[in-house]
Amino acid sequence: MGDMVIVGYRPKRGGEDELLALTREHVPLLRRLGLATDRPALVMRAKSGVIVEVFEWRDGGITAAHEHPDVVAMWGRYAAVCDYVPLRELPEAGDMFAQFEPVDM
Repeated sequence: MGDMVIVGYRPKRGGEDELLALTREHVPLLRRLGLATDRPALVMRAKSGVIVEVFEWRDGGITAAHEHPDVVAMWGRYAAVCDYVPLRELPEAGDMFAQFEPVDM
């Protein structure tokens, strides 16, 4: 069993469509490379427009991802269209029951 991760992506101006396209590719790529589990991933949108992704790494997957050229290249594409956002910066994270808009993938 791996680790669950929750990550927030704030789209840069004009970058939301590309961000969503990348997010559709992200976990499937990690799975093809044996880095993420088959547990269903979730994608949602905060009121501020931040895209939140939840998925599970396989044991050792995150370390291997930092060394895999395909993953590093994808993360470079992410950097071009978004900024990473800690969950604590999302107002929803302060609510007892944080609510987000589901995003169909």
